[in-house]
Amino acid sequence: MQPRNMSMSGVVDLAAVKAAQEAKAKAEQARAQAARDGGAGGISPADLVIDVDEAGFESDVLQRSAEVPVVIDFWAEWCQPCKQLSPLLERLAVEYNGRFLLAKIDVDANQMLMQQFGIQGIPAVFAVVAGQALPLFQGAAGEEQIRGTLDQLVQVAEQRFGLTGLTVDPDAEAGDAQAAPERPAGPYDGLLEAAVQALDSGDLNGAIQAYRNVLNEEPANEEAKLGLAQAELLQRVQGVDPQQVRKDAADKPADVRAQIAAADLDLVGGHVEDAFGRLIETVQRTVGDDRDTLRMRLLELFEVVGPEDPRVIAARRALARALF
Repeated sequence: MQPRNMSMSGVVDLAAVKAAQEAKAKAEQARAQAARDGGAGGISPADLVIDVDEAGFESDVLQRSAEVPVVIDFWAEWCQPCKQLSPLLERLAVEYNGRFLLAKIDVDANQMLMQQFGIQGIPAVFAVVAGQALPLFQGAAGEEQIRGTLDQLVQVAEQRFGLTGLTVDPDAEAGDAQAAPERPAGPYDGLLEAAVQALDSGDLNGAIQAYRNVLNEEPANEEAKLGLAQAELLQRVQGVDPQQVRKDAADKPADVRAQIAAADLDLVGGHVEDAFGRLIETVQRTVGDDRDTLRMRLLELFEVVGPEDPRVIAARRALARALF
């Protein structure tokens, strides 16, 4: 398995959008199946910390990451900082009560995994969310810093991938219980799953309509709002000539349509701040309907990235200054 980095702060690309939608669909399917089965008992707190080797990595980390964020602690017996960090991570895993699973990997016994993650030194801590690996930190870290990183991880896992974690039963025996859903299947799961399937098949029109069907019934559905914003963005950039779009934007800095088209490409390519900055600068040069058009597109792009992303928060402030 070759890890693939994923930004926790909302970088958007076609692969990330698809991965998020697939992870949400799997999480919803698991919850629906558990509800049909009458639910399952929670896992033991002891099961929140597991030892993982190369043979079990696929099932214990990759597959589990479709239902809960998996934090990986790479350690070794001879590593003195590891002896301070590992107990702290184990305590936090229990304290976070199923919001993440801690997988401990002994690098001396699992050299291949160490190489695949590109680890140069230990302790090193990674996370895997919906099959995507991302580095969290390396070396010694304070508890406050670690808590902040874990808080961001579980928030992104829930908001962008639909991973609500595991239910923990303090009375359950270690190793005897299966993970349980935190909530039953929702009334619009079928429509949301249809939207994901449409995205998988390249049917952006079908995905957009499915998300709109959900929002017609439940305008506040966050998953549908995010999915719709992403699908509409992908539809807008489908089939465009990137070189021509960027040339038009460079040649016509005051052309609202040209700047909006370039901002869409910026966002899909992961250049989030460039996309926001381009449109905010154009807002400062425009008035009337053009200004309102730019404002609405910015709000749509904010929805794609996520309202809690620090770049969105900063851009909202900059947009307010530009408007008022």
